[in-house]
Amino acid sequence: MYVCNCFGVTETQVKKHAAEGASTPRQIASACKAGTDCGSCVRRIQALLGRGACPSRGLVDEGRQVLAEHLAEQLDEAA
Repeated sequence: MYVCNCFGVTETQVKKHAAEGASTPRQIASACKAGTDCGSCVRRIQALLGRGACPSRGLVDEGRQVLAEHLAEQLDEAA
């Protein structure tokens, strides 16, 4: 399935670049140009990289600091 119609980049290609170390949409763009023309595929690329998820409403209802916890998880993953 195509992720980027502008440059004909497939989901498989994005996943391949991610497996080779690309971990942000900008790094994917550097590898294959996806996301550098109209930009409509950037959200799909984020989702493929595991960055498209939003915090669940349940966490907010519990009064938890969702943004702070999400950022802390991202920092832990990066370390």
